[in-house]
Amino acid sequence: MKIAILSRGPNLYSTKRLKEEGEALGHQVDVIDTLHCYMDITSSCPTVRYKGEELPRYDALIPRIGASITFYGTAVARQFEVMGTFNINESVAISRSRDKLRSMQLLARRGIGMPRTGFASQPDDIKDLIKNVGGAPVVIKLLEGTQGIGVVLAETAKAAESIIEAFMGIKANILVQEFIKEANGADIRCLVLGGKVIAAMKRQAAEGEFRSNLHRGGSAQVVKLTKQERETAVNAAKAMGLNFCGVDLLQSESGPKVMEVNSSPGLEGIEKATGKNIARLVIEFMEKNSKATNSNKTKGRG
Repeated sequence: MKIAILSRGPNLYSTKRLKEEGEALGHQVDVIDTLHCYMDITSSCPTVRYKGEELPRYDALIPRIGASITFYGTAVARQFEVMGTFNINESVAISRSRDKLRSMQLLARRGIGMPRTGFASQPDDIKDLIKNVGGAPVVIKLLEGTQGIGVVLAETAKAAESIIEAFMGIKANILVQEFIKEANGADIRCLVLGGKVIAAMKRQAAEGEFRSNLHRGGSAQVVKLTKQERETAVNAAKAMGLNFCGVDLLQSESGPKVMEVNSSPGLEGIEKATGKNIARLVIEFMEKNSKATNSNKTKGRG
């Protein structure tokens, strides 16, 4: 099987691990810099070109698209889909999950637990916006933020108003969410693959920090999920249409709350915390599903 990994960082842990496991299972695995791709969009013979040459036809694609290049990255992934390549996470599903507002609306539509969330564009809505999510303290998030960047905890209503006004002053799109105090600075990262949770870890924020991201000094350990937590993670992945993703949950008094669904979850923290070979499971999933996809296409031609 020929596998393409769309990634700007061939030396990043997740990209390296996926390439290693793919090659260990006998596949050709090419790491392709997303921004160096360009497309020939033709109905008769659509192609992707790379550094002056036409790329070969790939059986399967793993998009590791950074948040800052979501628009172009999903366009490239979509072109591979047009060419008949099996994509572990389809471009439209990545777009859904990357739009924080849209993803929250989709979760709400499915009745999936999440923190009370508000969104507004006019400064005169601020006081009612804060009140409507339960009052201070509140968490304020930039829609475009990643890895905890652009996430602020406002401990008083006055502080929240000032922060929201500042963000609105620079035309930034923000979400305002209730602060789940009982989570105690911890969350659970669930990895979902093919409609099943294959690994989970509890991330604890560093002292004095409320964001539990490992990039921000948080620690991680393996955790046993409840049935409700497992079902919530799986349902969140289905709501986005993602085959492989990280679902971040907060433990609250009223059950698990989804914070985010990540279409390009990092493998380093969770492989080390759980001891599981996540990269191999991903490749094995692609072996099974790529063959099924290609087989169906062959039958369809007949």
